[in-house]
Amino acid sequence: MTRRILLLRGVNVGGANRLPMADFRGLLASLGLGNPRTLIASGNAVFDDPGLPNLSGKIAKAIAARFGFAPDLFLYTAETFAAIIAANPYAAEAAADGAKVHAFFLATPTQLDEAKVKALATTERLHLTSAALYLHAPDGLGRSKLAERLPRLLATPSTARNWNTVESLAALAAA
Repeated sequence: MTRRILLLRGVNVGGANRLPMADFRGLLASLGLGNPRTLIASGNAVFDDPGLPNLSGKIAKAIAARFGFAPDLFLYTAETFAAIIAANPYAAEAAADGAKVHAFFLATPTQLDEAKVKALATTERLHLTSAALYLHAPDGLGRSKLAERLPRLLATPSTARNWNTVESLAALAAA
């Protein structure tokens, strides 16, 4: 069995793409995934994979069939997720206030238009790797024009989690 962490993009947002977490856990179990657990109602799950082929495709198809929409899926082994955590250059800032540090998980490696980033950034700092974009927004994510536009500036699908959620998912995966 391989411990996996699944992040879904755009579920339970503003009343759209409703995905009750109890039903989501049931769906994951029905696919043969062991010990499915969810964290907050925004499409975060941890489960044990017995080695199912095309797991992302099976989950996407099952969500579409049951709930009528197809969110972007970001599926990681616990080890890969831990490596993304370890690569965070804003660990000290995250330790001080995890709500002000975010990881944007990337579907594929991408580049950013540095001129557009500089035009939008005020106090924010960011760091791009092949797996994630790390954003430190000391004034808060809700006040950041850069954070608001980052999904459009990234040339690949992404989903963001604040550092408190990232660490909670890692702890859930370790349990």
